[in-house]
Amino acid sequence: MKKSLPWLLLAPAALAVVVILLLPLAGTVGLTFDGREWYSNYVAFFRSGLNLSVLYRTLEIALVTTAISIVLGLPTAHVIARSPKSRRTLLIVCAVFPLLTSTVVRSFSWIVILGRNGFVNQVLQGIGVIDTPVGLLYTQTAVIVGLVHLFTPLMILSLVGVMENIEADVLQAASSLGASPAATFRQVVLPLAMPGIVVGSVLVFTGSFTAYTTPQLLGGDRQTVLATFLYQKAMISFDWAMASTIAVLMVVLTVVVILAMNSLARRLNPVGA
Repeated sequence: MKKSLPWLLLAPAALAVVVILLLPLAGTVGLTFDGREWYSNYVAFFRSGLNLSVLYRTLEIALVTTAISIVLGLPTAHVIARSPKSRRTLLIVCAVFPLLTSTVVRSFSWIVILGRNGFVNQVLQGIGVIDTPVGLLYTQTAVIVGLVHLFTPLMILSLVGVMENIEADVLQAASSLGASPAATFRQVVLPLAMPGIVVGSVLVFTGSFTAYTTPQLLGGDRQTVLATFLYQKAMISFDWAMASTIAVLMVVLTVVVILAMNSLARRLNPVGA
């Protein structure tokens, strides 16, 4: 009985994973066959220049968003982790406050900011940089800005937990050996924070790669990504076979990128692997 107890405790969660995740995923894969050879829809996807452009755009947006989130999240998390405990909670609340607001509300706020009569255009016209409003909405940059605003708090949260465990004595030792603050951050803090960077990168990339609301509102039809493309195929064209193919490709590509990030992390920080 004692030997079987762990399996009995695991059974409800395992059953939930099978019913909620694996069975729907298997059904989605089955729809890609569409009564033809199993690879026909995948070949049709990769033969289309439009499909490939959407795929490349989605990957580019997700990777750029992840990179910017790392650049913004690392110093922010470092400052929070090194702050006194009395101030640390307030700083964490401020950093993750965007997560408390609806994705739709945040996207509409960027529409107000980036619109032709929005704040950015008004400032640029006020200081004489431009004479007429420029189109900032429905561009790839607008989508990236919205996604960075959306997912950077996840990167900060992932990094704060790791950086809090970096002993202050380690940083003081590096400083006493003549390392500048920049060198200490680059050669000591950054390698030790690699687990948090990997976790945060996975969260940000996965969220950006599969995001629908923000690309739809800030990018529109001009900046179609795989999530909005999937919606068009399923709900407008009613091409469920191709929609399922896109869904399967999104899952596979997400897994591949996650494995690549983990491999890169092990190479950069072999001691902590």
